[in-house]
Amino acid sequence: MARFGYVGVLLFVLAGCLWLEVVLRTRVLIRWRRLMLSWILPVALFIAWDVYAISQGHWWFDPDRILGWHLPGDVPVDELLFFLVIPLASILTIEAVRSVRGWSCGDETADPGGAP
Repeated sequence: MARFGYVGVLLFVLAGCLWLEVVLRTRVLIRWRRLMLSWILPVALFIAWDVYAISQGHWWFDPDRILGWHLPGDVPVDELLFFLVIPLASILTIEAVRSVRGWSCGDETADPGGAP
């Protein structure tokens, strides 16, 4: 059961934030292209960093706490999921705060009546 530890934490994080998409209508998941663009650079950089750190022996992953599936460079799939889930949770959270507070960030579409 310990092998699901890493993924279990990620599922807990998702359970804590996915409801924001529905309840507060954050519209993060429906704007999937935007989400993908926000993932591309950080995921690529962090995966490259992991590959380097693992190859140099700077860190490792406890095989008893991960699923056991690895990407090239010996990066666990669990780690890739971390790089997707944690930013998603962050984006959902900030969009939920924006929704509740009414904050704009300049990317909203203009109201047909002329109001921004």
